[in-house]
Amino acid sequence: MIETVLAVAAILYLALQIEDKLSIPSPLSLITLSFILYHLAPSIGIVPDSQQFAALVLLLLPVLLIYDSLELTVADLKEHALSLFYLAVVAVALSVVTAVFLGGWLFEQYDLDMAAIILLFAMVLATDPVSVVSIFSKFELPHRLKILAEGESLFNDATALIVFVFIGLYALEGGEITAAYVGEISMIVVLGSAALGLFFGYVGLLMLKTTENRFAEVMVVLLTGYGAFDLAEHFYALLNLFGAHSHLHLSGILACIFSIVTLNHWMTQETGHENERLNREENVLAAESAQSKPSRRLIGAAVNRIRATLDEQQRHRRSKEDIQLLALVANTMLFVAMAEIVDLDLLLHYKKEIIVMFLATTVIRAVMMAKFAIITNQTDKMTNVNFRWWGVLTFAGIKGGLSVVMLMMIPASFPHLDMFKAVVIGVILLSTFIYSLILLGIIGKNAEIFRQEKEAEHHV
Repeated sequence: MIETVLAVAAILYLALQIEDKLSIPSPLSLITLSFILYHLAPSIGIVPDSQQFAALVLLLLPVLLIYDSLELTVADLKEHALSLFYLAVVAVALSVVTAVFLGGWLFEQYDLDMAAIILLFAMVLATDPVSVVSIFSKFELPHRLKILAEGESLFNDATALIVFVFIGLYALEGGEITAAYVGEISMIVVLGSAALGLFFGYVGLLMLKTTENRFAEVMVVLLTGYGAFDLAEHFYALLNLFGAHSHLHLSGILACIFSIVTLNHWMTQETGHENERLNREENVLAAESAQSKPSRRLIGAAVNRIRATLDEQQRHRRSKEDIQLLALVANTMLFVAMAEIVDLDLLLHYKKEIIVMFLATTVIRAVMMAKFAIITNQTDKMTNVNFRWWGVLTFAGIKGGLSVVMLMMIPASFPHLDMFKAVVIGVILLSTFIYSLILLGIIGKNAEIFRQEKEAEHHV
C-alpha cells in the first residue's frame, strides 16, 4: 500500500512537471506514466479488476465534479442556458437517435438490437471534464468558449448516464420505450436531482456559517457534494423508508453539480457583500484620516473589520485550492487504476470495432457541433460559434472513467460484453491521446486570435 501511495505521488509530480516544462496536458502524461509503471511493476496496483475500478470511479467521481462545479457560476449558467441545454441534452439525444439508425450497419455482424446499441453509444458519449479543464488551463481562451466546453462536459455525463440507465438498461430488461416514458422519467430524474442538489447546497451554506476553519470549510464542501451524490443514487432507500416500495434513483452527477453550484453561488454572494463592506470601511478610513483629529478607536475598528473580510476571502480561495489538489490526486489514481484493467489482447482482438466506433462517434459529434454552430449564428439568444470554436467543441469530447462505470452495470450474461469492454476502453484511450493532441494543435495555432477574443470580452 505504501508503494502505491509513492507511485501515485511520483506519477502526479512527474505529470505536473511535464505539463509545466513542456506544456503537455497532464492527462496524457498521467495515462502514459501509469502504463509504464504497471508494466515495470505490476504488483503496485490499486484495483484488481474492472468491477473494483468501477467502484473506485464512483468513490472519486464526486470530488472531480465538485472541483469542476466550483468554476461554474449561476450567472454563466443563466447566460448560456440554451446553449448548454443543446450541447448536453439535445445533442446527446440526437446522437443516440443517429446511433440507433447507424449501429445495426456499423456492427452488422453482431446483430445488436436497439437496447444494445443505446447502451454502447451512451457509454462512449459520456465525456471527461477533467481532461478538458486541464488543457484549457494552459491557454488564454474566451470565457464563453470555456463555459460552453466545460459546462457541456459536466452536464453531458448526467444526460448520457440517464440515457444508459433509464432507457438502455430498461429496454435490455424488456421495458417498453415510448415517448411518454422517456419524457416522464427524464422530468422526474432531472427535477428531482436538481431539488435534492439545491437542498444540500442550502444545508452546506448553513454549515459553512458555523466555522472559520479552512479545513472544516473543505469538509463542508465535500459533505455537500458527496451527500447529494450518494442520496440521489440511493434515493429509492429513502422512498422505501417511508413505505413507497420504489426502485427509483436519481442522478448523483446532477445532484452533486447543483449542490456545489448552489453552495458556490451563495459563497460568491457573501464575497460580494464583503467587498461592499470593504469599500465602506475604506471610505470610513479615508474620511476619518482626513480629519484634523482622527479617532484611533474608529480607525482601529475599521482596520479589524477589513482584516476579517480579507481573511475570509483568502480562506475561500485556499479552500478551492485544497479541493483542486484532491481532484488531481483522484484523477491520478483513476489513471493508474485504468492501466491495470486494460487487456491489450482484448483490445487487439476487437481493434476493428474500436476504430469503427471511434470514427463514428467523432463524426457524429462533429455534425452535432456543426448544427449547434449553425443554430447559434441564427439567433441572438445563444453565443455565436465560429469555425475555430467548432473545432474546440468537437474535440473537447474526451472520454473518461464514467464510461467504465456504465460498462460495469451491464449484466454479466450479456452476450456481447467482451466486445463492449474492448470498444469502450479503446475509445477512451484513443480519445485521450488523439483528441487532446488535436485540441492542442487547434488552440496553439489560433492562440493569438483566442487571446484577442478574450480581451474583447472584457470591453463588451
